[in-house]
Amino acid sequence: MKKVAVFGKPANGKSTLSKKLAVATGIPLYALDSILYQADGEEVCRDQYEQRHEAILDSGSWIIEGFAPMNSPNSFYRRLEAADTLIYIDLPYSVTYWLVTKRCLKGLFVKPEGWPQRSSVLKGTLESFKVLKRCPGFWNEVFLQRIRQQSANKTLHVIRSVSQLNGFVEKYGK
Repeated sequence: MKKVAVFGKPANGKSTLSKKLAVATGIPLYALDSILYQADGEEVCRDQYEQRHEAILDSGSWIIEGFAPMNSPNSFYRRLEAADTLIYIDLPYSVTYWLVTKRCLKGLFVKPEGWPQRSSVLKGTLESFKVLKRCPGFWNEVFLQRIRQQSANKTLHVIRSVSQLNGFVEKYGK
């Protein structure tokens, strides 16, 4: 495990799992939101994002968490191609909607870790709900089968419950 792609629906625990895995393994962590957005919450230009993304992929080891950007799926598939370990967090939609809501409620008091400094938690939550509405068209069994086919020479972990998510680093983060 040297190049790890962590992906899944919004608020499924990608950031939390990735941070714990980075601490346990010593592998550098890159949150896609941190290379996709400026401090004020505005997106960086596409070329700047692509340059940053490629520089990370070319480095010796990394954990990249996130799916962004939806408007540039090529970088997502490029990341999957470069990774040796894929971690797909696929919690049930009912859990995901609750986690987005919970993140919003907590965000009223404490900004979620890793969010751009001046970005709106409410705006981010509304965007998460919009993305979730579109997710069944992408995050589905057809997608999972494609990932399984593309990961023949990789380690693929599919996490489908909160208990699997919570125990992942203890089990695999050595």
